[in-house]
Amino acid sequence: MHSPSATDSKIVLITGASSGIGEATARRLAADGHHVVLGARRVDRLAALVGEIHAAGGRADHRELDVTSLDSVRAFVEAAHDRLGRVDVLVNNAGVMPLSRVDALRVDEWNQMIDVNLRGTLHGIAAVLPHMRSRGAGHIVNVASTSGHRVDPTAAVYCATKYAVLALSEGLRQESRDIRVTVVSPGFTHSELTDRGGDPEAQAAARAASLQLAIPASAVAGAIGYAIAQPGDVDVNELIVRPTAQG
Repeated sequence: MHSPSATDSKIVLITGASSGIGEATARRLAADGHHVVLGARRVDRLAALVGEIHAAGGRADHRELDVTSLDSVRAFVEAAHDRLGRVDVLVNNAGVMPLSRVDALRVDEWNQMIDVNLRGTLHGIAAVLPHMRSRGAGHIVNVASTSGHRVDPTAAVYCATKYAVLALSEGLRQESRDIRVTVVSPGFTHSELTDRGGDPEAQAAARAASLQLAIPASAVAGAIGYAIAQPGDVDVNELIVRPTAQG
């Protein structure tokens, strides 16, 4: 476990922090000595997680967050900024993955993926960018997916949102000279992504593959921790973290 000095301990905001990669990242970064601020809709889970982090000697706060609402994301960021004085890192992690074939026409779920996976990432960027620009420093970590690098049947819309996150991140990186931009693309990872919505057959197939292949969410959290820990003039732009056995 690394205990950073006061100069490299950071204020890190994490969306979708109530389970999966977000929860694992909160635990990892708090253990690394950073102050984590956790956002999600399930406030009871956040409160329990913050309690566990405090009991382990870490620093953490939480606030209810709906990434599909720009007002909610701005309130999340402003509350952290007002209380702690700055925002060093945003981990845009919140995501949904209801899988289905396009011809199933599950349009509401298409829109949900666009709203959470893409619009939610944009809302996070919109909320933190003014603060980071004014300080001349900051780090935005966007959690994409190996589905942002290849397309599979039943995942067309999910892949489209993750390809979009890659494109958005690269554009932001090119525009930025003092703000770091990292994309982390996990492969099969233990999470709740396959538990909600989607076509039952497609979701069952994804669950079966995940059970067979998935790496722990802590593996992805480790990659995020690595990127954040680099010196300010070093920008780790892209990390793909997948099971060794994933084709």
